[in-house]
Amino acid sequence: MTTHITELLNALGVPSSAFTGGTLNVRSPIDGAALGAVHEASAEDMRVAVARAHAAFLDWRNVPAPKRGELVRLFGEELRAHKADLARLVSLEAGKVSSEGEGEVQEMIDICDFAVGLSRQLHGLTIASERPGHRMMEQYLPLGVVGIISAFNFPVAVWAWNSALALVCGDSCIWKPSEKTPLTALATQALFERALARYNAAGGTAPVHLSQLLNGGAAVGETMVDHPQVALVSATGSTRMGRAVGPRVAARFGRCLLELGGNNAIIVTPSADLELAVRGILFGAYGTAGQRCTTTRRVIIHESIHDELVARLDRARAQLKIGSPVEAGTLIGPLIDGASFEAMQKALAAAREQGGEVSGGERALASQYPNAWYATPALVRMPAQTDIVKHETFAPILYTLKYKTLDEAIALQNEVPQGLSSAIFTNDIREAETFVSASGSDCGIANVNIGTSGAEIGGAFGGEKETGGGRESGSDAWKAYMRRTTNTVNYSRSLPLAQGVKFDI
Repeated sequence: MTTHITELLNALGVPSSAFTGGTLNVRSPIDGAALGAVHEASAEDMRVAVARAHAAFLDWRNVPAPKRGELVRLFGEELRAHKADLARLVSLEAGKVSSEGEGEVQEMIDICDFAVGLSRQLHGLTIASERPGHRMMEQYLPLGVVGIISAFNFPVAVWAWNSALALVCGDSCIWKPSEKTPLTALATQALFERALARYNAAGGTAPVHLSQLLNGGAAVGETMVDHPQVALVSATGSTRMGRAVGPRVAARFGRCLLELGGNNAIIVTPSADLELAVRGILFGAYGTAGQRCTTTRRVIIHESIHDELVARLDRARAQLKIGSPVEAGTLIGPLIDGASFEAMQKALAAAREQGGEVSGGERALASQYPNAWYATPALVRMPAQTDIVKHETFAPILYTLKYKTLDEAIALQNEVPQGLSSAIFTNDIREAETFVSASGSDCGIANVNIGTSGAEIGGAFGGEKETGGGRESGSDAWKAYMRRTTNTVNYSRSLPLAQGVKFDI
């Protein structure tokens, strides 16, 4: 695999010196094989990078937004040209099955397309003034340096969600990726630098340090989080990480965009199309080996159909193909590492202690891949929503619960600390509309007759409560990367004061 990874990275523009001889060892979750040794940045390297990023911002903010969009368009072209190679790298380093690796790169392409169009629509607002001869308006202006912290499970797409918008909004970017997936970050940065070179060769004026990548550990991330010149920190990861990042950024009155944990539920009603529901639940619960923030952790089923649906899910679960993610037909790849497998086993043990009946969840393919961590997807019939059900475990575990009334189902769904994604399967319009109403799901994403996982880039992505409250990707998420200013222009020859105040001199 080492030879293959070298050829792959070289084809993506990453020199061998960038992933050999370093101190950050990278192993594939597929078989535990060594993929490289990446050079780690220091806290001082981050401080230098922030200074460079701030200088780049001071220039980039003055480039017209449609011209900024041209750089992102060129980056999208690079991604299209190298989609297969980058997707393959995602599979090798993050363990995603091939179609999901390809889907992740497609998501990057899609957000580039979105951002290019957005670059001509960064609109403000004109507001009626109470004073004659005055015009009041709001503008959105470039914000500054955007620090991006990404997680292993979407090693490149989440960076693209943030950077594509930040760049067209006139910001500069610094990326601190997960220590588990530094190679995909190196490859993505190399492709961006190709786009940057093409942009400047065609007459553009993009600063060389407009988007920087620094691999490293906690000290590197902490330095970025604490730096006063990092205007926005966008951090994707666990709730624990968010609890550390949020207060530190708030202490210096910086902005924070947090996309944290999810404990996502699907409600299945008596009127639901069960064939549709089974497909949605299976992908939601077991796709990406249960390692998405939008993974379906809970399914809340009406008591009249509970036993039938659980039996169908259990039969289908047992037939899902587990194996190397780069092999044709594989649906369930590996967990990212041994610590994830241990967390899964602890959760299943806790579920048993709390009255759960567990099917699956044991280690798989251990003789074939002794240095990797595959697990059979688990289905757990729970008597109630106990503590372990309310806890997010990043693994392929699906808890099943019964309900009698829709109000009870919605209350169960909303009872957990997290509030990212949710769904209901129903053919009753009243149930569907109730679910997406103010008295329904309390999540940032609430779907009807599709699962909790696999969001499109056109909508804002994020959630409430311990999910962090941030929004990335589509809709008006771009406003997080800009500062809002209210302007009043007096084009008259008098100076009336608001609210009728008099100050005659």
